[in-house]
Amino acid sequence: MSEAGSDEFDDDRSKLGEYDGDRNEAGERHGVGRALLPNGDVYQGQYERGKRHGEGTYRFKDGSRYVGDYFQNLKHGQGTFYYPDGSKYEGSWVEDLRQGHGVYTYSNGDTYDGEWQHHMRHGQGTYHYHETGSKYKGSWLNGKMESAGEFIHPNHRYMGNFVNNNPLGLGKYVFDSGCEQHGEFHHAEQDLAEGEWGELASTAIVKWIPKCVTGLTLWTPGKETSGNSSSRGGGRKSACVMDTPPCIFQAFVYKAK
Repeated sequence: MSEAGSDEFDDDRSKLGEYDGDRNEAGERHGVGRALLPNGDVYQGQYERGKRHGEGTYRFKDGSRYVGDYFQNLKHGQGTFYYPDGSKYEGSWVEDLRQGHGVYTYSNGDTYDGEWQHHMRHGQGTYHYHETGSKYKGSWLNGKMESAGEFIHPNHRYMGNFVNNNPLGLGKYVFDSGCEQHGEFHHAEQDLAEGEWGELASTAIVKWIPKCVTGLTLWTPGKETSGNSSSRGGGRKSACVMDTPPCIFQAFVYKAK
């Protein structure tokens, strides 16, 4: 989609297409103008010494569109890119790449609000899943969930370490009822099926190993309750303990776009 460098030979119509706008004394595109490029793309905005420079709108023939800042023919600064599938990115650009802080709205309604580097989610950011209402908030590395983060669901959240888009290692589930289940995610043992050419095919699966539950003491106003009454059957057990069996997670469950 890039047309960087297409304005280098301002006197060659076959390469530059048609132009209507301001020029400097050297005949270069300079100021405000509109260019119809040979490939059908259209740019309307500011020029400096023959190059797109300043604010402008670039319309691609495939229906996509960029509205924002340019620096010497490159998207650079703040801008919004509207993609053909209906998705869009609003935020910072550096030399034609999404870099810095930006918000990407995907065609399925998901959104990512956070840091970018070299076109990829990188740094701190929040990915919101439109269909389920869940969201991941934490660290990203080269487009994937990595290091400390949390998955927030309607009535509970998971907080822990992530590796290559999957929870892995120590973590805990925090429930709205006030209790927490601590444990650890491990790679699950699994049977490997043979692929089309006889090679072993596998899917990244991790298994939750619960270790302990905290915050189980049932407290009633005006009545003292011993801390171990629930474990001995003398008190009502918290629903979060009963409803949280060991779980198996697959990579695609938490896959971001």
